[in-house]
Amino acid sequence: MGGGWDPWDPLDTWVGWVGAGTPGTPQTPGSHSRCLQMLFLAVGDWGGVPDPPFATPREVATAAAMGRAATDLGADFVLALGDNFYYEGVRDEWDPRFQETFERVFTAPGLQELPWFVLAGNHDHAGNVTAQLAYGHHSPRWHFPHYYYSLRLSLPGTNASARLLMLDTVLLCGGGDDFGVGAQLAWLRGRLAAARHDRYVLVAGHYPVWSVAEHGPTACLVRLLRPLLRRYRVTAYLCGHDHNLQFLEEGGVGYVVSGAGNFVEESQHHSGAVPPGSLRFFFGAPASPGGFAHLRLDAHAATVTYLEATGRVLYRVALPPRDL
Repeated sequence: MGGGWDPWDPLDTWVGWVGAGTPGTPQTPGSHSRCLQMLFLAVGDWGGVPDPPFATPREVATAAAMGRAATDLGADFVLALGDNFYYEGVRDEWDPRFQETFERVFTAPGLQELPWFVLAGNHDHAGNVTAQLAYGHHSPRWHFPHYYYSLRLSLPGTNASARLLMLDTVLLCGGGDDFGVGAQLAWLRGRLAAARHDRYVLVAGHYPVWSVAEHGPTACLVRLLRPLLRRYRVTAYLCGHDHNLQFLEEGGVGYVVSGAGNFVEESQHHSGAVPPGSLRFFFGAPASPGGFAHLRLDAHAATVTYLEATGRVLYRVALPPRDL
């Protein structure tokens, strides 16, 4: 699987198909796509640990629950929100961690054929992120073409489209020298401007803009990214980093925190650091086996459902289409 590259933007990929077939060619949705919808799972901070048996009980439970959700609710792909390999990323593209905490863990039948679209977190940057980019040559499931890139989502059976912009917030906040902050911001502005006719625009990164938990709001993103999200009427920003599940709404933008794929923490240390009234949902029960989010995009709404690894629905919110 994997989309064909848009000739006008080497960082732009079409996602408009389900299952096997010619990459980049929209196909009739299969049973996973539930006609007229684009469906995906979003999980962050899922990357096991560096010591045997490498996969944590929460990661294993979350992977199994994601498989059930993909089968029962439908899914066209998985969005991996960073910290893919704890605690110091991977060494090279042959690192055994790709097998130990990815290929051998996310084995449920509902996940077998799904592409994963990946971005990097701070723990990935502690290792070799270019090796994660290169791993796409070894695994048909793993899609990580660039530090930041764009997915153009075709809503099956309609003329509507959506856009998912994948960021490297570690680099955006000055955590590396590979790509300048200015270049990524300029690219983001250009992609947001080009998305003016898309029914939904989603932006994803590892660090949160707003969070009430241990790490709290990310100052550089509040300064650099938040104004763009509001100006271009972005539907939602998805992230991880804090190890819990949250939904916040501010300025017409939904903020989805899905960082409970491997650890779960209950701290709300920064509850006073977010805009008053913005927090709508928080889940960080220390005994929980983990969790993730399921997103459904259709003609009427972008619906975010937060699921615990037990299968329990924790919270659901419907975000309206953009005014075009």
